[in-house]
Amino acid sequence: MLTQRSRYALRSMLFLATAPADSPPIPMTRIAAEANVPRKFLELILADLRDAGLLHSHRGKMGGYCLSRPAHLISLGEIIRIIEGPLALVPCVSRTAYRPCKDCKSEADCAIRHAMMRVRDETARILDGTSLADATAEDLVAA
Repeated sequence: MLTQRSRYALRSMLFLATAPADSPPIPMTRIAAEANVPRKFLELILADLRDAGLLHSHRGKMGGYCLSRPAHLISLGEIIRIIEGPLALVPCVSRTAYRPCKDCKSEADCAIRHAMMRVRDETARILDGTSLADATAEDLVAA
């Protein structure tokens, strides 16, 4: 299940993705209001996304945030990994944070591991294959 922090990050990034490419940076207070995210959490989330290279921040009176790449080049999977870490539900199937399970007798024969590997692969396929542009376009179609 996604944490509230991930939902806040996704809502904020989806809001930023709706801004025209040539628009000025969007102030944090506006992002917080439009994405319905408490400002104190938003500061930390945006800093993580900026540090990971998904956002540019601009200081000063006309400062704020904007996407560092076009919305079609930022996937939901990338955002979730930055905020949550690996997509895998168990550490023995993680591609980025692999750890063997302490109580597993044989990874090769573990039915749980095989099932969780399929879950990880399908989850990654869907999230990595869905860009911010895709998600905002689907929102527009659903509205």
